[in-house]
Amino acid sequence: MFEEIRPHLVELRKRLGISVGSLIVLFFVMFYFHEPILDWMVSPLNDALIEVGKKSVHAADGMVTTSQVGGAFFVALKVSFFAAILGALPVILSQIWMFIAPGLYSHEKKMLIPFIVGGTFMFLVGVLFAYYIVTPFGFDFLITFGSFKFTPLINIEDYVGFFTKIMFGFGLAFELPVFAYFLALLGLVDDRQMAAFFKYAIVIIFIVAALLTPPDVLTQLLMAGPLIILYGFSILIVKMVNPAPPLEEEEDDEEDEKEEESAR
Repeated sequence: MFEEIRPHLVELRKRLGISVGSLIVLFFVMFYFHEPILDWMVSPLNDALIEVGKKSVHAADGMVTTSQVGGAFFVALKVSFFAAILGALPVILSQIWMFIAPGLYSHEKKMLIPFIVGGTFMFLVGVLFAYYIVTPFGFDFLITFGSFKFTPLINIEDYVGFFTKIMFGFGLAFELPVFAYFLALLGLVDDRQMAAFFKYAIVIIFIVAALLTPPDVLTQLLMAGPLIILYGFSILIVKMVNPAPPLEEEEDDEEDEKEEESAR
């Protein structure tokens, strides 16, 4: 048995090696530029703190602080790693595709470029949506709430972890149409199945939103709402790629199967 799976393990190790290698190279590149990247990441927080200063005239202005020896260095490492994953995403997606490609038909193997471009594009759309839509509302609500009594002193280490969780959460969530497209391409799902699963998908979407976002209703709704829309959009994509057969044909097929079983 081991001899049968050994070639797959060797191939997996190769793909993982290339992915990790690209991450390491990009990590050092991004570490060189970590200061402007960190400024970009902290910008929504600074905007929210400025709003707190405007609204809370009786409270001191909020501050971004660090509570650890060498905290700035570890923040630089986290920021560089976050940026490296974004930069290496096309390479990682290509390695995933190359690993599963041997089990695909020739016409399915041609979908390498659409998979990489589509997956990278939708991940970046999710990140940008989170950055420009979700974080301004979320941070303004979370930081402003109670600021008339307390001065917000935001720990930069906690904030970077908080920020990257939101970005990756939305990036992965926006991959839904891409995954639906390729599942339909492989014939694993059709539009009728996805439509029938819609009510269950709503429950799953809210659970995922609760896990991938901070514990506030506003941010969860800002993730769940677009995900529900993306699910509906995915149904349309699947309908174009792998439409379900008409119900009449399915009934005829079932009758034929019953006749064959009775004949046996």
